[in-house]
Parts: sequence; C-alpha cells; structure tokens
Amino acid sequence: MSAVVPEPDAPTHLELAGGFPPATQDEWRALVAAVLARSGLPQGSDPVDALSSTTYDDIRLRPLYTAEDAPAAPPAPATRGVRGGDVAGWDVRQRLADPDATRAAASAVADLEGGATSLWLVVGDAGLPVADLPAALEGVYLDLAPIALDAGADTAAASAALLGVAADRGVAPGELRGALGADPIGLRARTGDDADLGLLAELADRASACPDLRLATVDATTYHDAGAGDAAEVAIATSIGVAYLRALTAAGLSIDRALDAVEFRFAVTAEQFASIAKLRAARRIWARVAELSGAVEDHRRQRQHAVTSAAMLTRRDPWVNILRTTIGCFAAACGGADAITVLPFDDATGLSDGFARRIARNTHAILHDESSLARVADPAGGSWYVESFTEAMASAAWQQFVSIERAGGALRALDDGVVDELVAVARDARTEDVAHRRVAIIGVSEFAFPDEQALAREPAPPRPSGGRLQARRYAEPFEQLRTRADAADPRPAVFLATLGPVAAHSARLGFATNLFQAGGLRVVSGPPEDFADSGTSVVCLCASDKLYAKQAPSAIEKLSDAKLVWLAGKPSDIARVDGYVHTGCDALDVLRTTLDALEVPAYEHS
Repeated sequence: MSAVVPEPDAPTHLELAGGFPPATQDEWRALVAAVLARSGLPQGSDPVDALSSTTYDDIRLRPLYTAEDAPAAPPAPATRGVRGGDVAGWDVRQRLADPDATRAAASAVADLEGGATSLWLVVGDAGLPVADLPAALEGVYLDLAPIALDAGADTAAASAALLGVAADRGVAPGELRGALGADPIGLRARTGDDADLGLLAELADRASACPDLRLATVDATTYHDAGAGDAAEVAIATSIGVAYLRALTAAGLSIDRALDAVEFRFAVTAEQFASIAKLRAARRIWARVAELSGAVEDHRRQRQHAVTSAAMLTRRDPWVNILRTTIGCFAAACGGADAITVLPFDDATGLSDGFARRIARNTHAILHDESSLARVADPAGGSWYVESFTEAMASAAWQQFVSIERAGGALRALDDGVVDELVAVARDARTEDVAHRRVAIIGVSEFAFPDEQALAREPAPPRPSGGRLQARRYAEPFEQLRTRADAADPRPAVFLATLGPVAAHSARLGFATNLFQAGGLRVVSGPPEDFADSGTSVVCLCASDKLYAKQAPSAIEKLSDAKLVWLAGKPSDIARVDGYVHTGCDALDVLRTTLDALEVPAYEHS
C-alpha cells in the first residue's frame, strides 16, 4: 500500500531570484565599470556607452534591457505572426536554379520527398529555360506542392507555362498554390530593364480563377544583397509593395484581394536578433499600410518568405555556411516567416550537389521537428530587448518608407538614385568594417586555411545584372586576394621575425599569422637572422612594445634585403618600417600591398 503524498499548494507568484538580495542598475553599472577598468576604460566612463553598439540603420543597442524598455503598448497581432498551437509550421521552400531539366526534375522530387513542402523555381536566364518548365515539374504534384516562380524578364511566359501544365494535368485552379513572382521594380533594380507594372494586371486576369496563387513578389533580397541595412530593406520593400497595390487595384482588384496577391521575400542573416526584429517590424508596418488603405483586418497580414542571406555566404571554408544558415533559419522561424528557404552551404560556389541540398532541408527538420520552434507563436516576443529592437526597427523603416514615398514612390526613387543612397549607407559602412576586420568572416578574414581544397561545383548560371543595384558577398574582397595568392607557384610567403622570448612575441605572432593567412599567404617565422633563408622578401616584426624600443633597430639591420617591412603593433617612430599591422588596421590594404611587393599578378575577374 503506497502512501499518498499531498501536492504542495501552487505559488501565486513565482520568485525566480527570491533567494538573492535585490540588485539595482546602479550596482550593475558599478560592477561592470570595475571589470572594464581592467581593460583600460577611463575612470568615470559610462559602462553602458562602452558596451553599446550602433547598427547600420543607426539603431543604438545597449548591453542591458529591463521592463522599462518595453514598448508602452503590447505588440499588435501582426507583429507577432500566427504560428503556434494548432497552426501548422512554416513552409519549407527549397530553391532550384538548375538549367538542366533532367537534373532539375530529379532534384525537385528529392527535395519534396526529403522534407521540402514547396519549390522556389528560378526560370529564365538565371535558371531553367521556360520551355523546359513542364519537364522539370514532371514528378511534382501541383495540387500538393506550391510553386513559387522567380523568372525575372520571363515572368509572363513562365506563368503561362505553369498554368498550362496545371491545366494539362487537370489540376483545378482552386488547388493551385504558390506565387507567380512578378517583381518589375526589382527587375529594373537588378538589370535596368523597364518596370512593366502592367504585367500585374495581365497576371491578375490570367490567374483570376486561382485565389491561392499570389501574383507579385516583393523581393527585398535584391536590396539586401546590394548592401542595404535591415530598416532600409523593409522601407524599400514596403514602398514597392504599395506600388504593386496601386497597380493591382487599378486593374480592378479590391484592396483585400490585392493584399492577398502580394508576397514579400526578406533576407535573414547570422545576426539573429536583427533578423527577428526585421521580420516583426515589416509585418507591423505592412499591417499599418493595409489599415490606412481600408483593408479589413483579415487581409492585413503580410505574407513573408525568408531566405538565408546569399551575401553572407562564403566560397572559402564553405562548411561554416552551415552554421550561418542555421542561425538564419532559426531567426526566420522565431521571426514568424511563413516560408523559409535555407540556401545550401555551397551556394556561392556553383550549382549545389545533393548532399548540400539535403543538409539545407535537414536544417529545417532539426529546428522544426526536433527543436519544436513551430509550436510557439512569436518565440522572441516579450523579450525586452527584442521588443525594443522591433520598435526601433519599425520606426527607422517607417521614416525611410515615408522619404521614398515623398520622392515619388519606389520606381521614381530607384531611377533618381534615392534608393541607392539608402542602400549605400550600410553598404559603405559594412565594406569598411569588413576591410578593417571589425566584422569577422570566419574562415575568410579570420582563421583562414590557405591550403584548403576548393569545392568542385558546376558553375551556376550568372544572375542578370546591369541595373543600379548589384549583388555582392561580404567575403569577396578577401576571397579575391586568396585566389590571387593561390595562382602563384610557389605560394607567396611572409617572414615573421620574432624578437625575444616566446612570451614576448607569441600574441603578435598569432595576430600576424592570422592576418596574412587571410590573404592566402604562407607564413614562416623565426629570429631575424633566419630571414635570408626564408625564401621571401617581405617581413613582419613581432614582439612587445618594450622589445621594439630596444631590439627593433638592430633587427632591421639584419633585414636590409627586405622589400617591405611591417611591424605588428601600433604605429610608432621606428625607422625603416614601411607599415604597421594591428587591430583595426585596413587588412585588405595590408594584404594588397604585400602581394604587390611580392610581385604576385593582380586578380582578374572571371
């Protein structure tokens, strides 16, 4: 006979830190200031300012948020999204841009059988020829798997082909789901082609019997890939969305039907909180636009397709991309995206192989099924930091959106250079941060492996270009230097001349090694007298400041044959030193100068 143990009364209030004495922000500041003082923070400095940072959208991020930082009003339903409870999880959308119809068909079936729930099909010059669309969809059940077209200048032809395949197979118009992908303003931004907004009216008429087929896609990744900050990406996308609403309502659609016909595509990066805030802010702003347009509440929700950023991917050490895209997918899920695409880790290298596509699909599976992210609505909601970040993001994006509208709307702002000016703010700042390694790119600008074996992939079709905005990856400048060094035989090298005991030079030896390897350079180290046998004409002195003052002049005498002498440390007045490498220096300039001194042929774009 077992004893019955009574259950304790449930507490009316849970004291998470009940066993600890209360703490104040002033006490926290004092403790942090004491720690930072050991790192050189001047006495009397504000530790909050020392630990704060500013985003490329000029949003100030502090190290500590409390309930006082939460927005006065609770987040609107549009901010939170609709996932959680009995609502199904996100749509796993796999991108397919293979120009070979046979391979594309096999990949489509493998993706859908392996966990994908829809296909993002690139058609036209950047992917599959329009004529091969029926063959590529041979094994796809169009009444089960939504198709999102991305056909650029061939959107009208690709849409007709998709609708024709559905009709030939007897798929009822009401069962066809996905997106026809018309984005005429985005096409102009990428290629310079005319923005034919009349295409939206044509598609509205052609797909009038397909209520679940979206007509327009506002592809904000065009602006992200060109370098735009998060708030600018949202602002530009919102203005383009408004332009498409005007075109669709002018074609005879009601505002509610026009809203239902538009989908937004945003980039998500390894900066997870910024990506979460971006998606939440974008929904909030679009709901406000819909409200001001007179739409009923059920039609105000923004349909979002999030894709892991192509700009953040690297060709070098591409395995790290698996981590980047996992964080991006996590952010998209927490941010409430309706559909999510994880780009394969080898996407920047060429056409992805089956293994890379499987890893991309399984990234969804781990987060969706094993981590249960889809079971919770707005997982980041309620966080004082996220709510404050979302509020600031929405405010910054709304102001930029208004400025675009005042400039005549998205299309005129694009043609007049207003959009490019918005994009350039973050693009130029990020370019400087990458060059100075204030933004680390692991495996490329930091912890590079010069002898790595490059992945062999078939080249992907080049994406259309020629417009005002061109896509660029953050890692490209360093990767171009790596390619330049790789082409030399033997691999160019730098001699790291160490002074004094290991304890005196190890830190700067490690720093210099990391920096020069980021340019594909081999490093050889040893005392200055070993320089003659190093096989190179470029040298970098590595020691402590005290040893430089005592030993650098005599060491430089032993390096008289060097074409270029660097010193690892802050600039000083040591004679016959050509330059200095240190934290925050222009690493790209250092590497270019070094390769020039070694007479390595310049990199030529292919």
